[in-house]
Amino acid sequence: MTDRASPPPEAAASPERVAAFRTGLSAETRAAAYLIAKGYRILAKRFKTPHGEIDLIARRRNLVAFVEVKARATLEDAAFAVTPRQQRRIIDAAQAWLAAHPEHAEFELRFDVILIAPRHLPRHLLAAFDASP
Repeated sequence: MTDRASPPPEAAASPERVAAFRTGLSAETRAAAYLIAKGYRILAKRFKTPHGEIDLIARRRNLVAFVEVKARATLEDAAFAVTPRQQRRIIDAAQAWLAAHPEHAEFELRFDVILIAPRHLPRHLLAAFDASP
């Protein structure tokens, strides 16, 4: 498993950025635990490329899911936070991951989103977007 979480340098980062980073890590941890409970195995966390980052890459049987995790005050706000530009960056990052892991190229591939909000269970949106242009 690849874990590439590197916090912003606290001395240089604003308190808001540090808080957002910690919220993101917490949400990704909740999302990973949720996926594991559903039978997925986490292959990578915070996979970074020059094109973008994938929060979680998970596998269940012959499926590899590239998962974007969004934490907001409400599940609805989280759902609207995955923009088309961000989707494109995730798709590009997924192509880079597949190039580095060709053993997964023949698997079913899916782009999921997990929404996180206080006082709610995570909401897993299967096939939230696809790689078609």
